[in-house]
Amino acid sequence: MFRKMPFILMATIAAIIFLDPFLSISLKQGLYAVSLSIKSTIVLLLPFIIFGLLFKATVTLSSGATKIIGMILVLACCSNFISTFLSHYVGIWIYHFDLSMISPKETSELNPLWSLTLPKLIANDKAMFAGIILGIVASKICPFPAHKIAAKVDQWIGLLLKGFVYLIPFFVVGFVVKLQFDGVVGTIIKDYSAIFLVIAFAQFSYIFLAYFLLNSCKLKAFINSIKNMIPAAISGFSTMSSAASMPLTIIGAENSAKNKDLARSVIPATVNIHLIGDCFAIPILAYAVLKSFGMAEPSLLSYLTFSLYFVIAKFSVAAIPGGGILVMLPILEAYLGFNAEMMSLITALYVLFDPVITCANVLGNGAFAKLIDRCNEK
Repeated sequence: MFRKMPFILMATIAAIIFLDPFLSISLKQGLYAVSLSIKSTIVLLLPFIIFGLLFKATVTLSSGATKIIGMILVLACCSNFISTFLSHYVGIWIYHFDLSMISPKETSELNPLWSLTLPKLIANDKAMFAGIILGIVASKICPFPAHKIAAKVDQWIGLLLKGFVYLIPFFVVGFVVKLQFDGVVGTIIKDYSAIFLVIAFAQFSYIFLAYFLLNSCKLKAFINSIKNMIPAAISGFSTMSSAASMPLTIIGAENSAKNKDLARSVIPATVNIHLIGDCFAIPILAYAVLKSFGMAEPSLLSYLTFSLYFVIAKFSVAAIPGGGILVMLPILEAYLGFNAEMMSLITALYVLFDPVITCANVLGNGAFAKLIDRCNEK
């Protein structure tokens, strides 16, 4: 099902548009209520998911806290932050596009058939830092039990996130009904096709420039590095999973590296945390969604705060289709002012574009392995 998720979403959205005249108000209200209920459930569970994934990542990496691991962590954070910060300028450019502003009908409103309100037990930022701190402490005091606990937590969270992936079509469908009711679905389809092209251009321009610079601006070496990574990139596009493409990514990175053992260790350590494709796609899509809903452009300080939390949250991303956006929803809500409809829209857009995003993530990981290899030479 995971590989077919973009097609399932496209079919679902098309079906809602086609069947809209035949759906009763009660059915529309019911579908909208289901989406809101799923959103409330995700918001309730996300702090625990973020805590568990960060705890696991920290325990795994801290246990082998050597100079190389430290360098990998620092450079991964720097790389994610730089690409996220650069996407701010693409996002500003997108924001000033002549996008049609979404303006819901004032004469009528689609109300949910029921309302499920769940308490928020812990803030997401507290869950982030608690996972990191406890992971470091546990890995130092009792490394063996910490590894066992981290593995069990990772197993349960993996099952939970896979369940969320199956719920994504139901999560999206109610908000599509709401947007169709407000008469804005046509506007979204018209505007976002061009934005997808802009995102792809920004992602791959940045990645290819990185490969070119890492190969000392030598064209032949640059072409060889890209050729080595093409099988992994195709695998990432077709499976929408950086983890599933990892064997091919390792082979491609080894073929471009001088220290092949180092390349072999860098890719597994960064496959879930160094995600250049996400760092461009999510912020740029966020700017487009903000413009479409008539929200104010974020200030530079607000975006910097968002970027810092965004980079930290990268350590809690699961390697499943849609995993990149699920853990970012509370950050988009807290620091960019996203509401329920906006979160559903960016989730749908992300999953539709996930093959290209994952392809960029895989190519970016190959470039990162090359960066570590170059730094290790010095």
